[in-house]
Amino acid sequence: MKLLKLITSKIYLFIFSNLLLIIFLALWQILPNLGMLKKTYTSTPYGVLESIAALQESGQLKVHLLISLKRIMSGLSLAIVVAVPLGLFIGRIKLLEALLQSFLELFRQISALALFPVFILFFGIGEVSKVAIIFWASLWPILINTISGVKNVNPLYIKSVLTMGSNRFTTFIKVILPASIPSIITGIKLASAYAVMVLVAAEMIGAQSGLGFLVNNSQETFNTPQMYAAIVLLSILGIILNFIWSRLENKLVFWRKFDS
Repeated sequence: MKLLKLITSKIYLFIFSNLLLIIFLALWQILPNLGMLKKTYTSTPYGVLESIAALQESGQLKVHLLISLKRIMSGLSLAIVVAVPLGLFIGRIKLLEALLQSFLELFRQISALALFPVFILFFGIGEVSKVAIIFWASLWPILINTISGVKNVNPLYIKSVLTMGSNRFTTFIKVILPASIPSIITGIKLASAYAVMVLVAAEMIGAQSGLGFLVNNSQETFNTPQMYAAIVLLSILGIILNFIWSRLENKLVFWRKFDS
């Protein structure tokens, strides 16, 4: 009986927490069938699922998905490798922060999409320019959040460790870096979202594969269900990346559960 009540409460909780999404999907399915939305401009969830199934059967789904994922992870990984160490040093060295502040403020305001023609001029329309634009879009949220995370470490923790005889390097590794991890992961989550958004623009120019290419090509050939299928797949890809980073954060910031 208790198990049945637990399962029922879980079902109710799931329905309540996803109520708006359920209503949205229901309206999306019903309105085009009633003729209130033109099927030329929109599709239905069922049509999207059919398109995804067709892409899977033809083998195109795996190709487009893996290529897009490769481009995202290449640019995002490069951004993490550059931004995290740089952010840690800038956050700890006040003179370096003062020196770079105006430079960083200027360049982080420049849109990655605005720079895309520049990347094409320098790197051509191949893979390098696509990875470069994703790198640029991903760099700044990680860098800014890393700097913020380091600067917001409680000074009392640092002074306490130093007074107990710890040197600055050990303090940095065992106190400052772990305390900065939540901010760093937040930056990476934001960067992942930006990477997915910029990917679409990157794959619309000079690409023959990828989910962004699929969106653009489907729109040009008036394959509306496939276009929405590609958009949904991009959204799912972003959700999966966010889930992975959240799980990693829970693993790395295990000490949070002892704070309460």
